[in-house]
Amino acid sequence: MTRVISRLHGGLGNQLFQYAAGRAAALRTGSELLLDTRQYTAKSPFQYDLGNFSIQARVATGDELPPAKTRPLAYVWWRKFGRSPRFIREQGLAYNERIGTIAGECYLHGYFQSQRYFDDIVPTLWNDLSFREAISGDNASMAERIQGMPSVSVHIRRGDYITSAKAQAVHGSTDLAYYERALAEVRSRSGKDPVVYLFSNDPDWVRDNIKLDAELVPVAINDGRTAHEDLRLMSLCDHNIIANSTFSWWGAWLNPSHEKIVIAPSQWFADPKLSNPDITPSGWLRL
Repeated sequence: MTRVISRLHGGLGNQLFQYAAGRAAALRTGSELLLDTRQYTAKSPFQYDLGNFSIQARVATGDELPPAKTRPLAYVWWRKFGRSPRFIREQGLAYNERIGTIAGECYLHGYFQSQRYFDDIVPTLWNDLSFREAISGDNASMAERIQGMPSVSVHIRRGDYITSAKAQAVHGSTDLAYYERALAEVRSRSGKDPVVYLFSNDPDWVRDNIKLDAELVPVAINDGRTAHEDLRLMSLCDHNIIANSTFSWWGAWLNPSHEKIVIAPSQWFADPKLSNPDITPSGWLRL
């Protein structure tokens, strides 16, 4: 059977995009999807997180993968002359049409941050991205609270967006004015006054600094090891206000409601040289 190998790198949001693009390519070509998780070593700031979902792929073994950069001569030979698997790299940040026409026996390297890569398998992906474990404990209690009244998730991405000069230059961070405008838009469009559930990788800062004219509920149950649970809680909210973050992108995408209002920042990158016009699905509002 032919193979599509998807290189995973980055946090959960990035992994989900890389899986989705690889899954779509594997289904189109009748191939098996393998995942290259070699980036997730003890030194990595991230961990492999897709095992929390009902994905249809397996982690590749070492002998199934092309050479790593730790073997520079073999790696260069493969990149220059290797035919199996063919190296397919994303070109730019916008949707690459050629990805939809590739054959099997390929190695996908990129971010692939657009629903257009997997538009044709959305129902399949819904099944793949169901959670393996039932919700429990404090998360179950929070889920019941969220579903008991009108709700909107608000995600504030900090962490490396603030502490890393490189990440700050590339991404920047959304300001309070954006969240105020977005909440006003949700109220106007829904005709309701929702409870605002605040999600962040810096919950203490959010609790002290995010002041919105609404009932605010900081969600500080999970940490990096259980980030998928925050994703699940976001998806249970009626509406979603996301940051310029693939993590909250997926929290909104996994929201099954046909009535959901999803608001994303119009400026996804702080660096004016970077642009992805395909980052948000049609129907999401950019502010």
